[in-house]
Amino acid sequence: MRAQLSLYTRHGCHLCEDMEQAVSELATELNFETKIIPINNDATLEQNYGHRVPVLMMGQNVICEYYLDKAALIHAISGK
Repeated sequence: MRAQLSLYTRHGCHLCEDMEQAVSELATELNFETKIIPINNDATLEQNYGHRVPVLMMGQNVICEYYLDKAALIHAISGK
């Protein structure tokens, strides 16, 4: 079963674009799917993630913020 991740992003955010690209490149290799969730125009998401995007999460657990941490991603997916 593929792990399900969420990536909170903002339109026009270069860090968000970089993380989205990096995550997409690893998805097949590490066997996960990512749902991209833009926070623009959503007051609750803006309040929760506005200054932290991009934020990569698995369930309610933050894997990394701002930049992809590949080791943390592997750790989260493997459960080790």
